[in-house]
Amino acid sequence: MAAGRATLIALTALAPVSWGTTYAVTTEFLPPGRPLFTGLMRALPAGLVLLALVRVLPRGAWWWRASVLGALNIGAFFPLLFLAAYRLPGGMAAVVGSAGPLFVVALSALLLGQRPTARTVLTGVVAASGVSLVVLRAAGALDLVGVLAALASTASMSVGTVLTQRWGRPEGVGPLALAGWQLTAGGLLIAPLALLAEGAPPALDAPAAGGYVYLALANTAVAYWLWFRGIGHLSATQVTFLGPLSPLTAAVVGWAALGEALTPPQVAGMALAFGATVAGQIGRGPGAGATASFAPRGAKVARSAVAAPEGDAQPDSSREPVRQPRAMDRSMRATVARGSSTSTTRRS
Repeated sequence: MAAGRATLIALTALAPVSWGTTYAVTTEFLPPGRPLFTGLMRALPAGLVLLALVRVLPRGAWWWRASVLGALNIGAFFPLLFLAAYRLPGGMAAVVGSAGPLFVVALSALLLGQRPTARTVLTGVVAASGVSLVVLRAAGALDLVGVLAALASTASMSVGTVLTQRWGRPEGVGPLALAGWQLTAGGLLIAPLALLAEGAPPALDAPAAGGYVYLALANTAVAYWLWFRGIGHLSATQVTFLGPLSPLTAAVVGWAALGEALTPPQVAGMALAFGATVAGQIGRGPGAGATASFAPRGAKVARSAVAAPEGDAQPDSSREPVRQPRAMDRSMRATVARGSSTSTTRRS
């Protein structure tokens, strides 16, 4: 059982590791100054490919839920992320993004009834401090728009992560379909923004085309499938503590492939952030149980993440419905400000 849980965590961690390669691919292969077009090329082709594979569309309330999640996790997150990265110096967007676990801790208490512990908050602070040492550089005055965009992107994906766990998935629908719905909805939201702000798509050479194929398939379609799969079986806080792996991967790729130097403070920061990531996974039960207890009335009990982490679809109707606690009625009326998050800088 422990081995199955470790495998699930490792597979989920591949998502932020993949996102950590985004910066190198963008700077080395893609046209400069086209953040919205790049976000569009990451999201929409990936979503359409996944929809073609699963051939499942949302039904009923899941049309608006998929649209909301797609806006939070993709449509708002991608543009705000790149806006922050272009306007903030020295990795400051990554530092703001590393506060994502703390956002999720607070939102999980509000929406999922998961009480934060001192250890969780301390782990989040250590992770943010480690990322700061890795990516922060000396810089002049900070750009207010960039700071607000970084905060909004962090909040956006944090809200999306918690709502993804709270709403779960429709019965019989797996994380592949859920990822396809969100990526398609987010891509459709970005498309008109890219056209209005950046004009017609740029001409692409072979390296740029290859870069976009990599971003759409491995970096987005596969990575978001693994991410949403992890959210379905682990706690939202546990998943978001994997986020610091993205800037750490970006730093390692920059050192190994781009010849960027790593200073002793950066190495120390990497150790701190990685240690916090590991600490965020220790001593936590699978999130399936927590999610099921806050499932909508009539929902079916999800399988344990430990018992069947590879499963794509949810269980059949032979499961008994979960009895809903009274506290759920109050938490469902809680209002969440729609902001804009796990990811980090352009490196996410």
